[in-house]
Amino acid sequence: MPAGKKWTRDELLVALNLYHKLTFGQLHARQPAIIALAGKLGRGANSLAMKLCNFASLDPALKLRGIRGLEGASALDRSVWTEFHTHLEESVPSSEEALRHLFGVNENSELEVLPKEGIRVRKRPPNGVSEIVVNAKQRRGQEYFRDAVLNNFGGCCGITGLAVRELLIASHILPWGTHPNERWNVRNGLSLSRLHDAAFDRGLITFDDELKLQLSPRLKKELTQHAVAINFGDHVGQPLKLPDDAALPDPSFLAEHRAKIFKKS
Repeated sequence: MPAGKKWTRDELLVALNLYHKLTFGQLHARQPAIIALAGKLGRGANSLAMKLCNFASLDPALKLRGIRGLEGASALDRSVWTEFHTHLEESVPSSEEALRHLFGVNENSELEVLPKEGIRVRKRPPNGVSEIVVNAKQRRGQEYFRDAVLNNFGGCCGITGLAVRELLIASHILPWGTHPNERWNVRNGLSLSRLHDAAFDRGLITFDDELKLQLSPRLKKELTQHAVAINFGDHVGQPLKLPDDAALPDPSFLAEHRAKIFKKS
């Protein structure tokens, strides 16, 4: 690779895609996903890891947790960061498509960023009969959001710690249909088991300002059921399980969920 090879806008957009699928502590040259993407970009893993740490210095979600990135972000880094986050509805799907293109992923396959393994490409599971048909742009956004949210939670359900990825949902705090500007915002996502995702979506559970689980009166009435007691009652008042360097869910989004979706009677 030529010394001093300059980063391009398109490379930085793909790098930002990966940035949001890793936590700060994973931004190093030994990280399998960083090694994989660096190879496709024709760059060294150290170079890509440093660029991701530059992005971290611009990340307000990390600043809220007292985490500082690597100083030295370029003017282009700052420009691309602003572009990406100002127009998530465009930048997320296009960066996801670019990432798939780099790894030669066709429509019959899916790409996953798995921090412990790297970047995995596998045949897409068969569609269920109830699956809603979405356009390519929405699908790419959904794929990005799922990886980003699940990885932000360490690949586990934020309530139970369940770590079977096939049983996890990247749940939107503010509904997908009514909040288009937040559809792909990682801070609008919770990693939940399929059961807890359904309960959250229907307002049977929510989280307070300290991210602690709260049950609706409707669900409390069912605590005599063993399954309800085990899956919900045992976790009441416990905070969401998140890595120390994760981006926290936006408290204003959770407040809106409590006000508009959570069933108080």
